[in-house]
Amino acid sequence: MNILSIQSHVAYGHVGNASAAFPMQRLGHEVWAINTVQFSNHTGYGAWRGPVFPADAIREVVTGVEERGVLPSCDGVLSGYMGDAAIGEAILDAVGRVRAANPEALYCCDPVIGDVGRGVFVRPGIPEFMRDRALPAADVVTPNQFELEYLTGVTVGSLGAAVAAVEAMRARGPKAVLVTSLRTPETPEDAIDLLAVDGEGAFRLRTPLLPLSVNGAGDAIAALFFVHLLTTGSAAQALSLAGSSVYGLLRATSDAGSREILTIAAQEEFVRPTRLFQPERV
Repeated sequence: MNILSIQSHVAYGHVGNASAAFPMQRLGHEVWAINTVQFSNHTGYGAWRGPVFPADAIREVVTGVEERGVLPSCDGVLSGYMGDAAIGEAILDAVGRVRAANPEALYCCDPVIGDVGRGVFVRPGIPEFMRDRALPAADVVTPNQFELEYLTGVTVGSLGAAVAAVEAMRARGPKAVLVTSLRTPETPEDAIDLLAVDGEGAFRLRTPLLPLSVNGAGDAIAALFFVHLLTTGSAAQALSLAGSSVYGLLRATSDAGSREILTIAAQEEFVRPTRLFQPERV
């Protein structure tokens, strides 16, 4: 498959396209990566260097790809961190061009807004853009728990409430939703949940909670879930494969005591996860 991936990029470490592109490539897919920023490292270090590209630069690169006559062979568009709402509009413009060339292509939006404990960490205007513009345009959405609550206005106080929030999200357009980093009263202290919902139903995947805090895992799981969904047509199967791979990636990272996820060193996890977790229907 061919995936147009539009998100941030870092030279050192693995977030944005530097986290999402390689796992898809390792699975045999072509990735047309367009970077919204070119930073030295992720912002979690507190200091970084590099430019944020303007929306017109994103449109120019998309136009160059379009001029190659390849958009009819694009199977999907993936977006992540956007930088500002103007870049978001450029991404939706790209989605429109791809869909015009290939009506079967899907758009997966990772609605990066914030996280539990941190709150909103993106620029003003982006949360509203995600809620009002990106969400209705997307076929697949991959929010974390905080983003699910923001985008739907539903407080996730239980697994049932999480499913209800996802169904409210799906009612606005997306066919499939993956919720990451989900913790409800039903989640054991030593575990973390993922929730995927599509036309087949709602499915939970539970993995052990690892003692680490790293950046970029959300970018990787969004990419893996999207390509597995495209190839299998099943959110449950995509959940099992993507969740198992990212658990293996994070386990290797934790065992190594690394500050950065070991995207390259643990790459076999993307193809053959060490441990395959099976989802439960909820």
